[in-house]
Amino acid sequence: MTGQDWLAKRFEEHRAHLRSVAYRMLGSLEEADDAVQEAWLRLSRSDTSDVVNLRGWLTTVTGRVCLDMLRSHASRHEQPLDFHLPDLIVSPAGHADPEQETLLAESVGLALHVILQTLPPAQRLAFVLHDMFAVPLDEIAAVLGRSTTATKQLASRARTRIRAGGPPADADPVPQHEAVQAFFEAARQGDFDRLVALLAPDVVMRSDGGGMAARATVTRGAAAVATQVLTFFRPEAAIHPALVNGAAGVVIAAAGRPVSVIGFTVRAGTIVAIDGVADPARLGRLDLSEFARAHR
Repeated sequence: MTGQDWLAKRFEEHRAHLRSVAYRMLGSLEEADDAVQEAWLRLSRSDTSDVVNLRGWLTTVTGRVCLDMLRSHASRHEQPLDFHLPDLIVSPAGHADPEQETLLAESVGLALHVILQTLPPAQRLAFVLHDMFAVPLDEIAAVLGRSTTATKQLASRARTRIRAGGPPADADPVPQHEAVQAFFEAARQGDFDRLVALLAPDVVMRSDGGGMAARATVTRGAAAVATQVLTFFRPEAAIHPALVNGAAGVVIAAAGRPVSVIGFTVRAGTIVAIDGVADPARLGRLDLSEFARAHR
């Protein structure tokens, strides 16, 4: 085995971890793969003979690559919206595969991931690397070109924004799925009062508008969300329970074709956030064949 072969083998041992770091930074599975590939290229061109902790070194390098990508996005004004829904990780309820479980390990959840996507690049890097992957602050400071004290402040500001989203969602999937099932039963029956009762007073519902920025919407408040749901609910659509970013969700299919994926954040049995993706291009990058087959 050549030295390069040995290095490639070591890199593959950490690929899933690095993809998880990049996904949290970028919110895009495709861009996460690009960042991981760039991390490999930098590793292959570097002298790592004095690197004691290769996993830590690669984590920092991946963070630096993601930071550069985020700054590039900002310079091109690619995200004019007030929110950005990350790429969703979808599997049939109760059947997440090992690769997905690795990607979602210690996940902040979908609703909080949306908040993460709104943070400035430097804050996001500080929070993700320090709070989620235990990278020392001085190493993050070196990536950012700032002092350790300033980097600590960045992580603190990010933490404050994340906490403003409320306590963590319920971890037990059973009450999550029960709340989602009750939600769709109420919608199918046109029961406005029941819908409102299932929703937190400050519930937020975000939709990507089917990929059209002008139609992307954020609806706030139980009454407004319930009204929106009853206005656009399609009784003929098939609703398949799913795991969406590790939490309760559904895949909605019409005529045997998945048309949207919706993730729910449930806290103390109450729905606090609903996030829907209907962009055909983004749906096309997901493996939803299981749900299409279930409709037949």
